[in-house]
Amino acid sequence: MTDHSSYISPFSTRYASPEMQFIFSEDNKFRTWRKLWVSLAKAEQKQGLPITDEQIAELVAHQDDINYDVATQREREVRHDVMSHVYAYGVQCPTAKGIIHLGATSCYVGDNTDVLIMKQGLELVRSKLLTVIKELRDFSMAYKDLPALAYTHLQPAQLTTVGKRATLWLNEFLMDYEEVEHRLATLALLGSKGTTGTQASFMELLGGDSAKIKQIELDIAADVGVPRVVPVSGQTYSRKMDYQVVSVLSGIAQSASKFSYDLRLLQSFKEMEEPFEKSQIGSSAMPYKRNPMRSERISGLSRYVMVDTLNAAITAGTQWFERTLDDSANRRIAVSEAFLGADAILNLMMNVCDGLVVYPKVVRARVMNELPFMATENVMMDAVKKGGDRQALHERLRVHSQEAARVVKEEGGNNDLVDRIAADPAFMVSKAEIEAILEPKNFIGRSAEQVSEFVNEVIDPLLAAHAGELGKKADVNV
Repeated sequence: MTDHSSYISPFSTRYASPEMQFIFSEDNKFRTWRKLWVSLAKAEQKQGLPITDEQIAELVAHQDDINYDVATQREREVRHDVMSHVYAYGVQCPTAKGIIHLGATSCYVGDNTDVLIMKQGLELVRSKLLTVIKELRDFSMAYKDLPALAYTHLQPAQLTTVGKRATLWLNEFLMDYEEVEHRLATLALLGSKGTTGTQASFMELLGGDSAKIKQIELDIAADVGVPRVVPVSGQTYSRKMDYQVVSVLSGIAQSASKFSYDLRLLQSFKEMEEPFEKSQIGSSAMPYKRNPMRSERISGLSRYVMVDTLNAAITAGTQWFERTLDDSANRRIAVSEAFLGADAILNLMMNVCDGLVVYPKVVRARVMNELPFMATENVMMDAVKKGGDRQALHERLRVHSQEAARVVKEEGGNNDLVDRIAADPAFMVSKAEIEAILEPKNFIGRSAEQVSEFVNEVIDPLLAAHAGELGKKADVNV
């Protein structure tokens, strides 16, 4: 039976995937702590400290077998989470008890675990991002030739194609992918820096041998799969690293927000729709409504993730000297929920982009209602070639266009600009000749070619290199 008496985060019940929730779970954190303690012991043994194979084997045997009851009880007594888990690990590993966490400070497990968890989170984000890119790639190619109204200032401008507009979304997600890759390539562990970053405790343990101390860090990094270690630190790694990672997630939120607002507008225009379930209810009062619920959720969650970047920025900018603990409570929430939010956004993006609906007849009708205005320059230039005066023709077109617009706006009539121009002898053109000009594909420029070039030269090579990460599906609670 569900307990309704306590707050439960919507990320747990409605939004984030089980995979991302596990990455930021307590279980994953504490398992990673133990992995780091094993790595430390192995690295220290390699440099000559008196640590036996038997002790390391004992640690490995209980690495994922966490006695939470012992750790929880101990934390009630000592009020220190790391030392409580050191104690609990020691209870299970009596032979290795004395060498667990040797020479380290709490941030050895805390900060290094945070980096490893962010790495796992970014890898999951990358995988889902690639799936979104693949879906938008397919959509762009499918509709690369379908002319559509383009807008500036949300006013009809010239024409584009449905597929070309989709490449604008696609390109922004590509930029996000490149940022994720950069951040994964530059993530660095804290390593084993000691209480204030000077490695003084390791100098004591290893008789002042700097080469051995440096090698311990490199061995730990290799063992946990992060090749880089920060060159200098205080007690913690610079909190700017959190800001850089959360900023990548903010970038994904920005791209998704742009997409969701565009799609919501297009759904209002009835040109496109997000997927709509067979039994989905759009409104409790208006049965005919088909609300863009997924896109609205993308907009709302994106806003949350974008604003969350400020948490990491302020935390990075308010650290004192070698460390202060006011970062802990904030980043415990801000970093994890930025990942959960980005994960939820990408789940929605995967779901929506996999089933986008286009209504070509509505798209064309909207084009044809505006195209006469856009074709006036072509008509004018043809008349000039026949001997007309450009300035006089321009003025007549201005008057005809404004009158046609007045009929549309004030009388609710159809756009009769073509009839007005055909009836004006100054243009020396028939209605049939004008209508021959009004072929939408003649007004889309290089849209279709741009889609093909972008996809063939940029997107397809990327997707081919990551074929094994594609094909994910997302369950979305609408």
